[in-house]
Amino acid sequence: MNFFNNFLKKASPFNTKTTVSSVFNLNIPSSDSMSDALSLWTDMYQNIPPWQSEKVHCLNLPSGIVSELSRLVTVDMASAVSGSERADFLNNIYQKFLMGKRQYVELAAALGGIIFKPCFVGNKVIIDFIQPQSFIPVSFDDSGRLMSAVFIDKITTDSTYFTRLEYHRFEEDSYIIENRAFKSTTLSDLGKEISLSEVLEWREIEALTRVKGLSSPLFAYFKMPCSNTVDPYSPLGVSIFAGVCGLIKDADEQYSRLLWEFESGERALYLDRTAFIRDKNGNMIIPDKRLYRALSSDEDLFHDWSPTIRDANIIRGFNAILKKIEFGCGLSYGTLSDETLKDRTAEEIRASKHRSYATVCDIQIAFRNALTELMECLDSFVSLYKLAPEGEYSISFDFDDSIIADRKTEFAEKLELLNAKILLPHELRMWYFGEDEETAKSTLNSMEESV
Repeated sequence: MNFFNNFLKKASPFNTKTTVSSVFNLNIPSSDSMSDALSLWTDMYQNIPPWQSEKVHCLNLPSGIVSELSRLVTVDMASAVSGSERADFLNNIYQKFLMGKRQYVELAAALGGIIFKPCFVGNKVIIDFIQPQSFIPVSFDDSGRLMSAVFIDKITTDSTYFTRLEYHRFEEDSYIIENRAFKSTTLSDLGKEISLSEVLEWREIEALTRVKGLSSPLFAYFKMPCSNTVDPYSPLGVSIFAGVCGLIKDADEQYSRLLWEFESGERALYLDRTAFIRDKNGNMIIPDKRLYRALSSDEDLFHDWSPTIRDANIIRGFNAILKKIEFGCGLSYGTLSDETLKDRTAEEIRASKHRSYATVCDIQIAFRNALTELMECLDSFVSLYKLAPEGEYSISFDFDDSIIADRKTEFAEKLELLNAKILLPHELRMWYFGEDEETAKSTLNSMEESV
């Protein structure tokens, strides 16, 4: 937590938390430390951390970390809604939304979490994804589920700034959606309140909507399954790399040392000033300023500069930092680091891969839960606007873990279970070949008859 306090938060257009709290008279549970941390994670993800300078070259490790995790989480992922005419309507919207599943996971991993919210674009229903900078959490239930929030929408035209605040909340037996619009000529001020009808894009939006019969909000919060070490009392999610920000800074600095070692150790030829021809003004003409250097010397006319480059020690130190980052992010060794620099036993490699596998599985569970909640609110949204006939639906998920799981090890374990008569032969075929029970038994019977 002290690490975040070492960097100043970037100036925002206005103090969003304080402004929203004042407009709706709310007690916002999000702490300043979480706001500062989010600002830092955003900068790191965009590869513009506060330690970037002419001397420090940034590797964009945060983006690489979340990109790799999102790939592992969503590779060959399949999900669908089925069961009725309504289910088909929901699935049509859902499948278009899932086309960006890797992007959603990557953003959530980088920023701690994002919100999925159904909305209208023209006369079409889409599922919007909202980053943490554009929503303010207001309340959570006992399980940590986000139940009420304020969403921030901005439109800029010339030098005029329009802001819409959309407040979702429960009041007694009703679900309330309250919209308020503001106009300002400066980024640093929310400005004066105006009617929604004054902005073309917001003319069709109701100032107040009251819905009865809802048990869950009309949005779903997808957050990372990491412990919140920035604010242990906050139910908000934290970035996958929240615990290794300092190590990422160390890696950038160490990499910059490596670059400097090569740059400062470049071959050079020092020549006496009398060795260079001169222009009409008497200035020396140096053919290659990177290779040739001029000096005044009473000794050698030529002097070669070829220092020994100390790259090995720097690379080992750099690799050690990368391994600590991998461990802190729940990644297997070799994802970022160079595993050829150290001999590892088979058991160490297996344990390392299992760590990455466990991290991916945890994120997949969180993603599946968020998508299940999303389908609940999308179903309610469709009912609210009577977009499809009533009907039941079911949602299915399939996360193919063949790339991240050690299939050979798992096969060996199942073979031991088979030999110990704990697992039946047809069950092994069902797992290995993906056959159903009837096909697996029939194949085994055919094999026995042919012997």
